[in-house]
Amino acid sequence: MRMLRFTWWGIGALVLAFWPVVSEASSGPFVANFNIVQTVASTVPKNGDVNPYGLVVIPSSTGRLMAGNALVSNFNNRRNLQGTGTTIVEISPAGSFSVFASLDPNKLPGSCPGGVGLTTALVALRSGWVIVGSLPTKDGTSATMQAGCLVVIDRNGNPVETISGGPINGPWDMTALDNGSKGATLFVTNVLNGTVAASPNTVDGGTVVRIQLSIGTGMPAVISEKVIGTSFAERTDPSALVVGPTGVGLAGDGTLYVNDSVNSRIVAIPNAAGRSTSTSGSTVSADMHLNDPLGMAMAPNGDILTVNGGDGNLVETTPSGSQVAVKMLDTSPAPPGPNGNGTLFGVAVNQSQNGVLFVDDATNTLNLLH
Repeated sequence: MRMLRFTWWGIGALVLAFWPVVSEASSGPFVANFNIVQTVASTVPKNGDVNPYGLVVIPSSTGRLMAGNALVSNFNNRRNLQGTGTTIVEISPAGSFSVFASLDPNKLPGSCPGGVGLTTALVALRSGWVIVGSLPTKDGTSATMQAGCLVVIDRNGNPVETISGGPINGPWDMTALDNGSKGATLFVTNVLNGTVAASPNTVDGGTVVRIQLSIGTGMPAVISEKVIGTSFAERTDPSALVVGPTGVGLAGDGTLYVNDSVNSRIVAIPNAAGRSTSTSGSTVSADMHLNDPLGMAMAPNGDILTVNGGDGNLVETTPSGSQVAVKMLDTSPAPPGPNGNGTLFGVAVNQSQNGVLFVDDATNTLNLLH
């Protein structure tokens, strides 16, 4: 994402400030009592990839995947060129580190227009399949961005197929409805629908695509693809490559929440798995503490957790739109912007549900708020 600075924090902890807001729920905000940030591990593999983007907690152990470990996808290569990262690393809660997958753009098992530049679009299914988005560039600039694809990876880190073409155009973030061996439904945001042609102006071409997968004894197969979300703002950005619909989270009632990063708001798409029409959604919450919201995760209490690209804060928002808690995750100076500007992207609740994992692009680390 942002190409500002790459300094290192040692393994340690940081006590955070907390701005409470009156909660609608009697139990209070999920993050209310989390006040420490602990560095878990570096996210940089031996090939030097940086800029951690996607983050997901592995749901079940199979092959090289260990339940409770985190997978992190890297967007930049060792030269810090955006849209050129090729690795997914696996990190245990104790900080043990390994490379889960390293993708060669010249040896992909299917079409991926432009090559490999791994984004925040990352899911790990209970059946052992890992799926990651690619929005590649040739030289790290928005002028060379291409449509990319989704890469399907087996439980041992081997790419086995790609999903590309049609509505897949710059897959930027993703979540899944995981039904195990019965299949899965992916919800993928796309940010390249007219973005490059309109640069540097904003266009309302961002989409959310629903992809239904069958999962049997062979590789996952696409049953259907449908655009269910439309008219999201998107634009090129000299420091972030592209800004558009990013974080997505699926609630228990079937509502899909989407971060409209350009307009600093959270949008709701009802009946995401079953709807037959596309929609621009409805605004759940906007502005106030939301400042270019990027990564998103659903809290166990049903609230929406988002991390800002415009500062170093995590915001907890209720489904009715009340911003009930704010936590500062990154306090490092980021001139000319506020502290933590451009450092946060992937976020996830840990397996024990007693903390929030997040990646920090400034330090190239996986961290735990607890």
